[in-house]
Amino acid sequence: MVPESVAPTVTRRIILALLLGVLFALGYLVLGWFIAPAIWAAILAYVTWPVYARLRRLMRGHAMASALVMTLLLTTAFVLPLLGLIALMQREFVIAYQTVSTYMADGPHRLPDFVLRLPWIGERLQDFLNQITTDPEALRAQLTAWARQWQGELGNLVGGVGRNAVKLGFALLTVFFVYRDGESLLDQVRRVLRRFLGRRVDGYIVAIGNTTTAVLYGLVLTALAQGLLAGVGYWFAGVRAPALFGAFTALVALMPFGTPFVWGSLGAWLLFNGNTLEGVGLLLWGTLVVSSVDNLIRPLVISSATQIPFLLVMFGVIGGLASFGLIGMFIGPVIVAVLLAVWREWLEFKTTERAGVPPAA
Repeated sequence: MVPESVAPTVTRRIILALLLGVLFALGYLVLGWFIAPAIWAAILAYVTWPVYARLRRLMRGHAMASALVMTLLLTTAFVLPLLGLIALMQREFVIAYQTVSTYMADGPHRLPDFVLRLPWIGERLQDFLNQITTDPEALRAQLTAWARQWQGELGNLVGGVGRNAVKLGFALLTVFFVYRDGESLLDQVRRVLRRFLGRRVDGYIVAIGNTTTAVLYGLVLTALAQGLLAGVGYWFAGVRAPALFGAFTALVALMPFGTPFVWGSLGAWLLFNGNTLEGVGLLLWGTLVVSSVDNLIRPLVISSATQIPFLLVMFGVIGGLASFGLIGMFIGPVIVAVLLAVWREWLEFKTTERAGVPPAA
């Protein structure tokens, strides 16, 4: 039986909780689409904050002007290379298409003997190659069938690119306000979290910051390095449109251990066409140089900066991508970092508890 004096208090708390739940649900419906751009803006602002702080000192502490200049610089750093890359990829795509068309028109072609000797698939590959090189109508029908099959996926891809471009615009708009009001916003977040978690929240915020920086440098910069190195290898191997395939390699390199699917396919293509030296050279270059960035430098950068085993980082990246999309590359490792920080703090608490030492507040 609940005392009469307590009943109104419990009722008010239940009503308040329901109202807050409805309010948060409505807020998510209104602002949910902007969560990803806001997170991207926070990541960009955090990583580039030392540059912004130096610019703000040069501009005598004017937060508005320095935030505006920094946002314009960041926008230029994103947009101009992106436009140049798109123009370059358009030209490279035309070259790649012409190369494939010329190869098909010069048929029939015979695959290397070691491919023909492959069980189950060797003869099938040769039959398929003969069909598409000797019968243009069959090739056109096959391409039409593939186009119909992938029409929905292509539409989703184009729509996804458009949505991501809009989100990038909102992220660059949001980053201005993060620069201008970031210190105040972080202080408010810290004060609110301290009411629930105490002073241990400072360690969690440090873990989030370190993980975000390490993942950015460990994933994005190493992906760019892999794309550049792979593009050099494609150029030396005589692959047409090396910039196009280099950019695609950099995109795939955001996924751990994804680049072998690109340079491995191109190396196999060169071998199938009888370019044994170029194919073997590209495969060796991809194995010894391109993949070394993925297998050695990336784990070293991320694990050394965050004190997190690289296996957990890799699981966080892949799981984050599967759960949250591209932004999950950062959200996943951050969640893993916070969980690991809580785990280590719990172990430390148990150790001090057994030793009879009162834990820090």
